[in-house]
Amino acid sequence: MGAYLTRRVLLMGLTLLGMSVLIFVMLRLVPGDIADILVDSAGIVDVDEKARIVKELGLDKPLFEQYLHWLGGLFQGDLGFAYVSERPALEEIAPRIPVSAKLALLALIYSVILGVPLGVISAVRQNTGLDYMLRVVSLSGLSLPSFWLALLILMASVQWFGVIPIYTNEPRSLVDEILLLSIPAAAVGFRSSALIMRLTRSSMLEVLRQDYIRTARSKGASQTSVNYEHALRNALLPVVTIIGIEAAFLIGGLIVTETVFNIPGVARFLVEAILWRDYPIVQNLVMLIAFITVVVNFLVDMAYMALDPRIKYAD
Repeated sequence: MGAYLTRRVLLMGLTLLGMSVLIFVMLRLVPGDIADILVDSAGIVDVDEKARIVKELGLDKPLFEQYLHWLGGLFQGDLGFAYVSERPALEEIAPRIPVSAKLALLALIYSVILGVPLGVISAVRQNTGLDYMLRVVSLSGLSLPSFWLALLILMASVQWFGVIPIYTNEPRSLVDEILLLSIPAAAVGFRSSALIMRLTRSSMLEVLRQDYIRTARSKGASQTSVNYEHALRNALLPVVTIIGIEAAFLIGGLIVTETVFNIPGVARFLVEAILWRDYPIVQNLVMLIAFITVVVNFLVDMAYMALDPRIKYAD
């Protein structure tokens, strides 16, 4: 077990190192940089003035030197300075992380508490009217883009309640913030809940056809015991995998939702930084998303051992 964890941690480190190289290179393949944007917006035509801006931002240094400087700063907790605001990048990013984290967590909770139970019900009531209705709902969830659903929610709220549920002022309490974030979380999590529900249904149907389920029923086990104690636990392994993938995917899905609902989170800030070619902000935010994805995959692997005792990782 110890050797397996060591290998996984080393693999995570190599993956993040490779991602850092990819992020750094891909960002600089995009035509133009912050110096061009600043010069164009200010109407500067002096070549010497542009060269001064490039030197101040460190864009005149070799790419390899720029990469090592950024990577060294990551290990030291120094994320550099934002080009636009001229403030430390950490001060710009840190206040936005809790907002996006709460929104993503609410969306994930919404997905799980709806997707798993409804998937189990759909499998247990296979080929009934309830099953057909739930399958239609799940297909609708997979078909509706989150940004379009968010716009529909905004228009319906204005039409029926006369209010726009957007992030206008700072919430006065945690309860107010959760209530304010619940609507965009539902818009983001609806697709994930539909995916989880369909996977739970198919996994449950496969497990319910196994021999040990028939044996449990022949021994007089109740239907509830068979469905939830014998079948569901074994059916959850692929579901846990997709939940982990969706947890990482939700961060990317927040980009449009945070923009539509005017939420000052990380995803919306990333879009603004990309438009301004603010390299320190974009690099660090994409690296943060990569780190979350790698850690979530690691936690999913650890969850396998808790859910299925047959899985052993040899040293």
